[in-house]
Amino acid sequence: MRVDRRSILVGFAGAGAVLALLLWVIGIDGVVSHLSEARLPVVAVLFGLVPVWLTAWGLCLHTVLRALGTPMSRVRSVVVFVAATFANQVTPFGQAGGEPISALLISEAAGTEYENGLAAIASVDTLHFFPSIGLAVVGFGLFALRGFEFGRSVLVAGAAVAVLVAGVASALALGWRFRDWIESMAISLLTPVARRAGRILPRVSPPSRDGISERVDGFFVSIERVGRNRRLLVLATTFSLAGWFTLAVCLWVALAAIGFVVPFPAMLVVLPVASIAGVFPVPGGLGGVEAAFVVMIVSTTSVATTAATAAVVIYRGATYWLPMLVGGGIAAVLVDGRRRAPSSGQ
Repeated sequence: MRVDRRSILVGFAGAGAVLALLLWVIGIDGVVSHLSEARLPVVAVLFGLVPVWLTAWGLCLHTVLRALGTPMSRVRSVVVFVAATFANQVTPFGQAGGEPISALLISEAAGTEYENGLAAIASVDTLHFFPSIGLAVVGFGLFALRGFEFGRSVLVAGAAVAVLVAGVASALALGWRFRDWIESMAISLLTPVARRAGRILPRVSPPSRDGISERVDGFFVSIERVGRNRRLLVLATTFSLAGWFTLAVCLWVALAAIGFVVPFPAMLVVLPVASIAGVFPVPGGLGGVEAAFVVMIVSTTSVATTAATAAVVIYRGATYWLPMLVGGGIAAVLVDGRRRAPSSGQ
């Protein structure tokens, strides 16, 4: 699979402009001042929590692959998930943009068909949605029980979450109800695209309509196989929830690193709502995610804007930049191994 490096570079340039604008509006001097006062031992704790999050979500992938009948070792699943995280971080629209690359990495590592890898990462991403919304609901509930006042931004965020839940649930229900129609439409759309690609790309044989139909059908069969295994589905959801909870702790620790100890329920609200900004059309939602986190932290806590921004810079350094750098190295090794495999067999 060929990655369009130019579009990625343009995306990062756009994200850099958004971040620069955000810091300019908030006041970069104030942000730098808070960063200079950050307590390094607490920051070290934050970076130490990142492997816990990645392991939890890597085990979620491991469980989904078990449900698909293509098991991979736990360690290898975590390693491959970190590489998939790199794909999500460097492509626009977050998980949606990185899924094709992630599917390739998973299929190669698991030694299975591409459609199984795509079904695995699609299932994992879908599973991540529901625990995150569950955390937001718990956070809102704890806010209400403790008598915290709901600001306008929080109420708008709550309404947005409700609409999103209803929209996603409806889309999934309708998609599954009319999956045969969607499958036939996908075949009709992909067949001419694949044939054109075969004429343009050297050494690439265009698949037949029957071949495309078999792969699309294999994707839906794999999705159905995951959904039918209730025990593994619950286990995968539990790992997903553990990862989300760890990320909420990471955000709380990032604020503590600059001297602000805030109510933890606020993090349960901030994290899933702000993470929705990952659909921002730049690599990993960069810029849009940071802005959303700042707005939500200021809305749910007494933290000033400059301090919230400093905490978000630390949090994203640990949960965005570190996994991207490590995952990039792992992805490079996996891709290099894939390129060497044919020649080693000759």
